[in-house]
Amino acid sequence: MLRLSVNTFRERWQLFIGAIITVCMGVALVQSSLLVLISVATAEPPPGLPPLARAQLENGNAAALAMLGVTLGLCTFLAVFIVSSTFAFTVAQRRRDLALFRLVGGGRGQVRRLLLSEALLLGVIGTGLGIPLGLLVMRVQSWLLAELGFVPAGFTAHWQDWILGVSGGVGVGVALAGVLVASGRAARVRPLEALRKTGAAARVMTWPRWFFGLLFLAGALAMAIVARFAGPEGAIPLSINAALAASVGLAALSPLVVPAMGALVGVLLRGSVLGGLAQANLRDGVRRSAATAAPLIVLVGLLIGQLGTMSSITEATERAQRQHTAGDLVVESTGPGQSRLSRVPGVELAATELQVPAAVITSTRDEGDVETDTENLRGAAVHPAAYQRTHLRGMAGGSLADLHGSTVAIRPMSAAGLGETVTVRFGEQERRLRVVAILPESMGGGPELLVPPEVVPPALLADAPAQTILRLAPGAAAGAVAAEIEAAGLGTVRTVPEWIARSTEEQQDTQAGVMTVVMGLGGLYALVAVINSVVIAAAERRPEFAVARVSGLRRGQVVRMALLESWTVTAIGLLLGGLAAAATLFGITAALERITGVAVFAVPWPLVGAVVLGAFAVVGVTSLWTTVSATRANPVSLVTASE
Repeated sequence: MLRLSVNTFRERWQLFIGAIITVCMGVALVQSSLLVLISVATAEPPPGLPPLARAQLENGNAAALAMLGVTLGLCTFLAVFIVSSTFAFTVAQRRRDLALFRLVGGGRGQVRRLLLSEALLLGVIGTGLGIPLGLLVMRVQSWLLAELGFVPAGFTAHWQDWILGVSGGVGVGVALAGVLVASGRAARVRPLEALRKTGAAARVMTWPRWFFGLLFLAGALAMAIVARFAGPEGAIPLSINAALAASVGLAALSPLVVPAMGALVGVLLRGSVLGGLAQANLRDGVRRSAATAAPLIVLVGLLIGQLGTMSSITEATERAQRQHTAGDLVVESTGPGQSRLSRVPGVELAATELQVPAAVITSTRDEGDVETDTENLRGAAVHPAAYQRTHLRGMAGGSLADLHGSTVAIRPMSAAGLGETVTVRFGEQERRLRVVAILPESMGGGPELLVPPEVVPPALLADAPAQTILRLAPGAAAGAVAAEIEAAGLGTVRTVPEWIARSTEEQQDTQAGVMTVVMGLGGLYALVAVINSVVIAAAERRPEFAVARVSGLRRGQVVRMALLESWTVTAIGLLLGGLAAAATLFGITAALERITGVAVFAVPWPLVGAVVLGAFAVVGVTSLWTTVSATRANPVSLVTASE
């Protein structure tokens, strides 16, 4: 069977090249993400770093690890989904060949072994190409992380020899798994039905499509509902996973939409010969259209869903900050300065937050062994009375009025309940602090731990970044007060709206960086899969195009007909991908309303426009190129050869 698979590959390499590319890119992305993740997790901070710089480095590594974990999961999902879809489509395109193989004596088991042998061959080739490509992708990912500030400049990921086994397992395993279901279905179809395209061979909506489509859609709905009641740590991943599940479910059920869209094309182009032919081809080629739309559904669902989630969080955070901040000016400086700023003429109240490195240390006992866990948090030293007057949002539990002495206010966490005592490390010093208040939940920004200044080592406070919110006395001119503060060298002054806008801009830049790392290469992978699907679909339509030309159509008309079909399929992918993204946005909107009190449904319209135009452009150009190539030969010779 392996020799027959090699011969088949030599003759039909145009059909198999797309499968090899998808395996190659899947292996490269998974390998690179795993190596970078391990390199970040095992990186040691340089010796002699100041406590604040060390804390910032550890926080950056923690953010990078979380982001790389999402990237690894996303790349694995894309590899499994895209490779499986591509292999299933490749098998479906060979119904005639497999039927002839059955008619000359091949059994069902031989069909399965033939297809699995081909998958093994393609998996090995794709893995062999994907491993060196993964080294290039690893350098790109490392460079992106360093450029965006998640890891120190000069960071490099390290090669691990054992990754060869992982890459081989991913490439070959995904290829075999991708063709396994398709091979069973191909073996069960009667050969005469496959040749005539009747019976089981013509049925697209099989029970596995119904089952998995409805199952994943139900899962997406469940995750969107649960995200409403989850905390900040759970709402975002639940919403993103809802988009993934919705994409898979809608891709499985997409054949139901193809005939309806074909009918719409027929109505819009009533009386047009090309419109009628395109409608008929869409009706007869439902499987082909669904396979082409599948990677586009995933691409649109993830891109718009993730960026929409981040935009919604940013806008909700900005609105909540405007509602809960009571002040006129914000002074950014270093070290304690509240007393000096409060003495400036025209200042009624000054509330300073000193950013300090803090880590909560928890210990658990398991069968006699004590395990210690350290969680780095964004800490701030504040004077509680002034802080409460400038921050209007109340605590989730307890009161900041009790924040004095050896006490702490902390974000909701299972390791620290109200009234309990926790160990908090500031730099090299550890303190046992009693929890007197639970901070309200937040979707991003702001301190996660508040302490009175007296519990923090003075050396840390002296160099700590500080921001002071000022409330001015009635009649005081904000410009005059700001000029006097800057003239005295007490810090940089901004109005509260300017400071919030600047914080929002920084958050957007960070989120754009996260989006680039998480979706950049994955989105490119999905886009390549879209192109592959168009190429594979056109590769097997040479006889069909030849028949159309022999029947009286000019070559240009055939090209326009194929372009119209491709754009209709693109519209299907965009529509269903938009529905998948909506699952994410509805879930995160409900979570934001519960956590921040602000309901925001932010649709990234510039990205939507770019995705729509880009999808039509890429699919259109690919369709034109493949159709022109497929119609280059003499149509009579193709029709004669196919008979």
